[in-house]
Formats: sequence, C-alpha cells, structure tokens
Amino acid sequence: MLYHSTLNHQHTATLEQAVTKGLAPDGGLYMPDSLPRLPRAFLCNMSAMTLQEVAYAIASTALSGDVPADVLHEIVFDAFDFDIPLVKTSSGNYVLELFHGPTMAFKDVGTRFMARLLDYYRRRHPEWSTLNVLVPTSGDTGSAVANSFWQIPGVRVYVLYPRGTVGKIQKAQFATLGGNVTAVEVNGSFDDCKSLVESAFMDEELNDAMRLTSAMSINYARIIPQMVYYFWAYVQLVRQRADTAHLVFAVPCSNLGNLASGLMAQAMGLPVKRFISVENQNNIFYNYVKSGVFTPKPTQYSIAPALDAGCPNNFGRIVDLLGSHENICRHIHAYSYDDNQIIETIERTYASEGYLLDPHSAVAYRALGEDVQPGETAIALATAHPAKLKNLMERIVNAPIALPPQLSRFVGRQLQINKMSNGFTAFKRLLLDNSQREVNPSINL
Repeated sequence: MLYHSTLNHQHTATLEQAVTKGLAPDGGLYMPDSLPRLPRAFLCNMSAMTLQEVAYAIASTALSGDVPADVLHEIVFDAFDFDIPLVKTSSGNYVLELFHGPTMAFKDVGTRFMARLLDYYRRRHPEWSTLNVLVPTSGDTGSAVANSFWQIPGVRVYVLYPRGTVGKIQKAQFATLGGNVTAVEVNGSFDDCKSLVESAFMDEELNDAMRLTSAMSINYARIIPQMVYYFWAYVQLVRQRADTAHLVFAVPCSNLGNLASGLMAQAMGLPVKRFISVENQNNIFYNYVKSGVFTPKPTQYSIAPALDAGCPNNFGRIVDLLGSHENICRHIHAYSYDDNQIIETIERTYASEGYLLDPHSAVAYRALGEDVQPGETAIALATAHPAKLKNLMERIVNAPIALPPQLSRFVGRQLQINKMSNGFTAFKRLLLDNSQREVNPSINL
C-alpha cells in the first residue's frame, strides 16, 4: 500500500518510508491511500479473541501485507502485553483504562508498537549507523517513547520538554534512563519543543548527516495500534452484554492523534455513532468545530499538561479522513473545560462514585454527562494513571495516592539533563555533537 502526504496526495511513500521518516518532505503527515474494511464476520466473532489476537487481525488488515506476517505477529504480541480493561462506574458510565502499561499512559500502546516496527526496519538496513528518534513532550509522550526505545541497539532518543512544566514523576521516567536516551530541557514552551523537532526534519544538512525520525503522533506507526483499543472496548461491551447499537467515544484531545485513530477504526468497520472530542483551555479543535476556522494559538499551561497543545499536529489527518467541516461536525461533537471544571469533575466523581480520574481522563468523563443521549452507550477514554500527577491529585481529593511499581521504581534516581535555549542552532549542534559520541552505559532498573 502507498501512503500520501496530507498536504499533497501526489507525494507518496511506502510504509517503511513513512515510518522511518515520520514526516513527509512537504511537512504533511502520511495517510494510507485506502483503509481496508474488516469483514463483518470478524466483528461478529472477535468477542471470542484475546486482545493480542484482535490487535494482530486489525494491524495485518490495516497494513495490507506491508510487514511480513511472522514479524507483525511478534511485534503485536510483544507490544500488547498488558491489560486494557473497560470499567463500569457506579453511575453506569464506562471508562476504558488505557494506563496499565509500563509508563501508565495510553501512549505506551503506540510507542511500544512503533519501537518494535522501527527496530525491524533498522535491522533490515545494516548501512544505517544510528536511527535518531526526536520527540517533544509535555510529560507522558516522552516517558512512553523513552522506555519503549530504551536499550534498543542502533537507536538514540532525544526527549525535548519545556522547562518548569513537567511533573517530577513524569520527568524521572525519561530523564533518569541515560544510555541511548537524552533528555533535553528547553527554555520555552511545548510549542517551542515541537518547532525545534519540525525544524530538524526540514534541515537538509542535519538530515544528510543523521537519519532522523519522530515518535510524535505525526508518525503513522503511532496511529495504527491505537485503533486497536477502540475495537477492544467494543469486544468488552459485547462480553458484558451491553447495548452496542449506538456507541459513542469521548476522547481527551491535544494533538488529535487519538481521535484520528478512532476515526480510522470507524472507517475500518467499527460501529461508532459519533465521537466527542474534549480539550482543556487549549481549545483549538473545539473552536474549529464551532466556527469552521482552524486557528493555532500559543499554548496555555494547565493541570492537564498532556492536553496543552496550541497547534494540534493531526488536524490534517482529521480533514483527510472526513473532508469538509460539515462532515467533521456530523461525526464529532466538541467540548472544552478549564482547570476549575476539571478539578470539580475529579472531586465530584471521587466523592459520589469512588472512582479517581486523572485530569486528562476527567475532561472525557465530564463530557459524557453533557453530551450523551438516552439509548446511547458511551465510553470515556482514561489516558493516564492518577498517580502520574500524585501531588496534584492528593491536593484535589485530599487523600493519599499510592505509587504503583511502574512509577515507584523511578523515584530517587539521578536526573541526567541537557539544558538549552529554544533556538534551533543550539539544538542542531547538540544533535551533531552527540552523533559523534558513544552511547553511555544505561542504568539498571
């Protein structure tokens, strides 16, 4: 199958080119020329399958033989080695808990698949000296990418994060690893970090000297596996004998990769009535849905840092999938909540239902109460474990929150950080200098 740029459908690439480059030369995102539709028999029978079996069937169909079957089987069964439970709260609402992976955020799903697929392509090309993975983060993406690629030979990871905005636990998850993971603290915003990465891809000298790719959701390898958990939620509803006739998903949104994955799952045959996109005060997509005008703006920091994006990268994929503003509004209802509303939702849900939502999941849960109609079955995606923002959450609910083993193992380890301005010259020099150095030994976790 060929993959086209969202900015120019005449520019095409193979899956290998799309995944190893990350971004098209014109700055567009890669999308498949067509999405195969799953047979009806699969939808009827997948409730008897395991998560890994469902994931393999979806990935093999979506990729149309671009990856050898035995290789894809190994990638999928290794990446999807943790549970993704659908929980029904005491109010009758459903929450899909996507935070049971190694770094306790939904991004484990995409980055673990991507790391293994990139490693497969790297091993096919012994002439590649080093594959350099660049990723800006506000917290969760950096930790998931760093841990997914950690200790993979022939790969270096650069995690860029804005100074003073990433929580201690999230920072420790990527900045204490060492080895092939380099943490870069940028004196600027998350948008500055994204701009540095995008500038690196556009710099000819840098690309001649180094093989660069991105682990942001701009990379199509992040999008493919995220389709899986939408189908897995449907499987669990069927097993619980719930009504699936009018299915609605509420999705926390920042760069819109999660939403794009859901829309692709729908295009492949998942019976979804509509999606609810939910943002914090960085409500770029919400404003687009209401006005028809897409206007990026500077990032506003919030208590839900993974939603702090002033220019959602995957907007082009949404347009590529749905076309007109009118059709987008037909498929997606949009909401936006500020910090006070997020805190109110966490407090109310914890007090009345005994269920603890982190700030990112809280926006989706709140939208269920405002948008879902009688007869609809709605699922809120819970994208991060509350303990990732332990101090904040304890202040909100006035109760202690235990650190799970996935997080406690990072506490007390020494940070290894490179600090720099938000200028591209400094970042380019860091990349070129590091390309000449041996990878430092990794710590043992």
